[in-house]
Amino acid sequence: MEKQREDRSLGELFGELSREMTTLVREEVELAKAEMSQKVSRIGMQIGYIAAGGALAYAGLLAIVAAAIVALALILPLWLSALLIGLLLAGVGYYLYQRGMSTLKQTELTPRKTIETLKEDKEWAKEQMK
Repeated sequence: MEKQREDRSLGELFGELSREMTTLVREEVELAKAEMSQKVSRIGMQIGYIAAGGALAYAGLLAIVAAAIVALALILPLWLSALLIGLLLAGVGYYLYQRGMSTLKQTELTPRKTIETLKEDKEWAKEQMK
């Protein structure tokens, strides 16, 4: 193999290196796309929790408002039921919102695997140029 390498011209060696680098760069781009797609998918799920939490909190707010209206208008035990349901919905909504936000804050968007392989590729390219 070493003998073959010596027999090739400098132009052939650079041509081969160029082809290999092009292939390597394409593969790195594909890796980055796959890694980012995976991260975006996880973020989408957490956004769903945030949306569900917001919707439930809004429903809770509406129930609390309904309870206040009923309490002021009728001053009957019915308001207590509406207030309890409103507080329950608001509590569940708050829990879902907090869960989504805390997980979302922990999600790192930097494609670490791609960065590591790019560093390895740089070292490989340096070795090939020797």
